[in-house]
Amino acid sequence: MTALALAAGWPTEADGGVRPVLVEADGSGGDLMIRFGLPTAPSLLDVAAAAGQAYPGSLLGAASELPCGVRVVVSVPGRGPCREAVRLLAGEPGRRVLLGDERDRGTVVLDVGRLTGDVEPLVEAADQVVLVARGGAEPLTHVSAYGMDVDAYGGRLTLAVVGPCPYPAAEIEKSLGIERVVFLPWDAKSVAAMNSPQPTVPRTRGFRPPPLMATAQALARRLAMVQETGATAEGSDGDRVSGAVGARLGERPVRTGLVQVPGVEGSGS
Repeated sequence: MTALALAAGWPTEADGGVRPVLVEADGSGGDLMIRFGLPTAPSLLDVAAAAGQAYPGSLLGAASELPCGVRVVVSVPGRGPCREAVRLLAGEPGRRVLLGDERDRGTVVLDVGRLTGDVEPLVEAADQVVLVARGGAEPLTHVSAYGMDVDAYGGRLTLAVVGPCPYPAAEIEKSLGIERVVFLPWDAKSVAAMNSPQPTVPRTRGFRPPPLMATAQALARRLAMVQETGATAEGSDGDRVSGAVGARLGERPVRTGLVQVPGVEGSGS
């Protein structure tokens, strides 16, 4: 849901009006295909299988339009096909498809699920990495136990804490050594609206937008500003999101993916 919210709230002015594409690059994925009834839609496996060809095409050729207005490349159900698709995508030909060429513009939101060896090449290539966790002591301890080399991310890492959290951002940042911590609300109404089979574009502007959409858009703007200026933009505390692969806005695609902390409930999609 964080990935959907981030894609829905991505600022259109950042990419010259080009809407982002959400890629379900999760080795345990397939959720969106089942949730929205897309059994005949092109999938991540099709993209990955074509990546090594002389003319692999673009992500848009495999993108489906969800009722909530988000463009998505879905994964297929089943751990075997999902892991094979992610393995192919993480190879050099697959990463070239994600990065696009000099004519491509826009943002790719990568939902990479759990941080495993299969997705490490995607995370390493990311412009920004957003680690997703719940706000209790146990989930945050899992973040610490991850043994992540925070310095290796070179300022690319954001921890997004979902739901209630008894700790302030400054305390989490100091304890975990993570430079940026944001909070996202537990917003069941927005989740239900984005999962609805009826066309319902999430409202991110105007008077009192839903809490999840307001904070997801603030996080998206922060990530976009990091890409655009090389400096962290000030923004309100946000929700659960994960990393980006790409280049400077307006020239090459920006890629953003979601990493989920082990031990945290939910699929990370």
